[in-house]
Amino acid sequence: MSKQEQQLINFQFDRSYRSEDFFVSSSNYFAFTLLDKWPKWEKNIINIDGEKYSGKSHLSEIFIKKNKGIILNANKFKFNNDFNLRYHQNIILEDFNEKADENTVFSLINFVDQNSKYLIINSTSPFSKMNFKLTDLISRSKNCLYAKIEKPDDDLIKVLISKHLSDKQIKIDNKLVEFAAKRITRSYGKIFEFIYKIDEISLKKKKSIDQKTIKEALGI
Repeated sequence: MSKQEQQLINFQFDRSYRSEDFFVSSSNYFAFTLLDKWPKWEKNIINIDGEKYSGKSHLSEIFIKKNKGIILNANKFKFNNDFNLRYHQNIILEDFNEKADENTVFSLINFVDQNSKYLIINSTSPFSKMNFKLTDLISRSKNCLYAKIEKPDDDLIKVLISKHLSDKQIKIDNKLVEFAAKRITRSYGKIFEFIYKIDEISLKKKKSIDQKTIKEALGI
């Protein structure tokens, strides 16, 4: 893990996961509405795909608070028939990637199907396109609903910048938000890296945010 990634994690973005803090835009509308339609899904397994910081965890927390269930870390969870999954109607696998134990994932999918449960898999790449070695898992991975959280649109970029700087008690003029939004890379990671840098500059120099500060944070 790079130093910058460690800094971003320590920055504690959006840990409240309140429903009112989630901004629905064209980037995440399909994923949001799909989860909101539970349990009227065509299939009982859904894959939410989106880059890091795109809001998958936030959506999951909103879903769980509304519909009840359990959130599991995909790389730490090991399937066990004695585990208390039978008490939960909804199961979420968080941070799923190809490092997850394939036998565990396949056993969990079978358990979900056999017990009329619902499974949400959050990942940074499509579940159906991962290079699994287990033939049965390859087949099952292609039989689920898929929702991709797209790169942030203009409205979402501005909301993310304004909200997170406001959460850090950093005041910024709307014109400067517009200025930054037009020049920032359309990546959730880059947006939060920019927010981190603004916070860092603000704390070090103890001055109000101006266009020069924005340019510095953007690396212009």
